[in-house]
Amino acid sequence: MKPKIHPAYGQTTIRCACGNTIEVGSTKKDIRVEICSHCHPFYTGKQKLVDTAGRIERFRKKYAKFQNK
Repeated sequence: MKPKIHPAYGQTTIRCACGNTIEVGSTKKDIRVEICSHCHPFYTGKQKLVDTAGRIERFRKKYAKFQNK
C-alpha cells in the first residue's frame, strides 16, 4: 500500500439507540445507529406482516393455474 493515502483503520464502537454496543474495525470513530440486529423487528421475531387489500389472495388467484400443474 502507498503511504499517506489511506485513512487510519482502527477499533471503534458502534452504539445503537437501544443501548447495544458492538466493537468493530472501521475508519470512522464512534458510530451511532438508530436500529441494530438486537432491536430490529425482523431479527427479534416481532415483525408484523400486513395483508393490505387482499394482496396475498390476489396473487394466489392470479397464479393458481401454475400451481395446479
